[in-house]
Amino acid sequence: MLKTIISLKSCVSEGIQAVDDRMTKQEDIRRKKMCVLRLIHVIQSVEKIEKILHSQGSKELSSLEGNSSLLTGQVLERIATEFNQLQFHAVQSKGMPLLDKVRPRIAGITAMLQQSLEGLLLEGLQTSNVDIIRHCLRTYATIDKTRDAEALVGQVLVKPYVDEVVVEQYVQSHPNGLQSMYNRLLEFVPHHCRLLREVTGGAISSEKADIVPGYDFLVNSVWPEIVHGLEEKLPSLFNPGNPDVFHEKYTTSMDFVRKFERQCGSQASVKRLRAHPSYHSFNNKWNLPVYFQIRFREIAGALEEALSDTLEEAPDGSSYCLLATHMVWTSLLKCWSDQMFLPLLAHRLWKLSLQILARYSVFIGEVSVRPISGENAKESKKSVSAGRKESSVSLSPSEEQGNGSSPESQPLPSVSSTQLVYVAADLDKLQDRIPDILEIIKPKLEMIGFKNMPCIAGALEDSKTSLSACVPTLNSRIIQDLSESSFAFLKSALEVPRLYRRTNKEVPTKASPYVDSALKPFYRLQNEYKGTLKQPMIHQWLESALSESTQKYYETVSDVLSSVKKMEESLKRLKQARRTATSNPVGTNGGMSDDNKIRLQLALDVEYYGEQIRKMGLETSNLKGFSALTELILTAKDQATAEQS
Repeated sequence: MLKTIISLKSCVSEGIQAVDDRMTKQEDIRRKKMCVLRLIHVIQSVEKIEKILHSQGSKELSSLEGNSSLLTGQVLERIATEFNQLQFHAVQSKGMPLLDKVRPRIAGITAMLQQSLEGLLLEGLQTSNVDIIRHCLRTYATIDKTRDAEALVGQVLVKPYVDEVVVEQYVQSHPNGLQSMYNRLLEFVPHHCRLLREVTGGAISSEKADIVPGYDFLVNSVWPEIVHGLEEKLPSLFNPGNPDVFHEKYTTSMDFVRKFERQCGSQASVKRLRAHPSYHSFNNKWNLPVYFQIRFREIAGALEEALSDTLEEAPDGSSYCLLATHMVWTSLLKCWSDQMFLPLLAHRLWKLSLQILARYSVFIGEVSVRPISGENAKESKKSVSAGRKESSVSLSPSEEQGNGSSPESQPLPSVSSTQLVYVAADLDKLQDRIPDILEIIKPKLEMIGFKNMPCIAGALEDSKTSLSACVPTLNSRIIQDLSESSFAFLKSALEVPRLYRRTNKEVPTKASPYVDSALKPFYRLQNEYKGTLKQPMIHQWLESALSESTQKYYETVSDVLSSVKKMEESLKRLKQARRTATSNPVGTNGGMSDDNKIRLQLALDVEYYGEQIRKMGLETSNLKGFSALTELILTAKDQATAEQS
């Protein structure tokens, strides 16, 4: 049984193998047959094309010249169809010996077909014959040579026109030479490409039934030649050395690109244009980073020069007091001006804007810690040139120390009281105008499709917060300067006892001159800067500075009255020791004592001091220490008048 099964299996295997061998041979025969058939098709196509060419050549001798072009176009379409079949079978028969023998004949047919198509297309373009152009373009499409047709149009039709229009001497010698050149280039499409666009569907008036698809002459013929002509014949166009000229050329060129895009027949054509290598080549020729670096140096250099130690005043007509703030605002406006802004640099200009605000914030912080000079109001209004001379003199010792001196060892430049006030006024005004920056930037960013305005507003708010952080220190310095300037005169109350002790002066009836002198800094702040500073800011400074000076004034007056009282008690003890009851130790006989004259004078001074403060529009009750000063003086005045009565 087992032997039978094994024998049967062997027979089946042999049968299967025989079948496989037979099928393999049949497949091989089939493949060879297909190769032979393809070769036959190749030979037949070659002979058919040659026959058509031969018959066409004999017919052309006897045909009328007026109909030969159309007939030739029809024949070329027949040849192209057959040539397409020939190409297909030739590719399938690659490597066959017979094909190598036929290849010279195929090459001759290809050359003839290419030459005929080129001549026919040129004839159609020159005679404006739509039928010839249509037949020719269909033939090109049939043999999958549309790019050859587009290249031919570029070389024969577009290039001569571009060479004639793009002339560097003309562009440089005429005021609007570049714009005029671009206008002439834009005229090429409607004047010279009308028929091609009608045939290929690139014009609005094209009829769909007669359209030959697969062509885009504007993208593949016109645009590459224009770019090549600009790059080769007008190299100065892309030179960023002069930023103003570069900006004008760039904006004019981009406007030309936009107008050229509008001449494209469809959105798909525009997309093809923007994806074309020559389109990227043209855009990459514009060295925008170098242009930005030049602009950056212009703005940063002018700004750093303005942020100098001298704190020069702003030019006439500026809304700011100091040149530094004027340049900050001017720089911000310049970044987004039509004369400087370029859409592709929006991100860099935005960063530069934030850097300008940050630099000004650092500058304000540096000014806030400078020592305050002792110059008066007249000196603070000296000319800019004088300020520069003073600055150079004050810095010269540190400069002569050589390179070994560290920045920490160099003395800080001083700042006047007027300059501090100007800094505070400018800082307040700049903070108020930061929202205006958003309104300036917004249209420019919308131009490039940016819509996240809350992000921009948030960044500007952060810059404003950074500037606001400088306000407390600046206010403190100004208040301190006002207080010290005032108290420099108020401490003259210490001299009142010297004026009345043993001088036999009359009883005082008016305040001492030092009170008016002490209030002059406040008068000046209120009167001279009312058009520069906001009233609430002036009010805050006056109230804070007067509180500090009043507190010190109270301590001074208290010390004087204590000293007077001690002197009075000392003299009384001396009188008792000498037992001289008839003499008056401190005053004139029968009049007010010197001590009481001192008390009365101080009372008059403080009363006048309070009256003048109220005339400034301030409430003395809001001044720290004033109530205690008033009580102290009332007590002294009561004592003086009581003893007199």
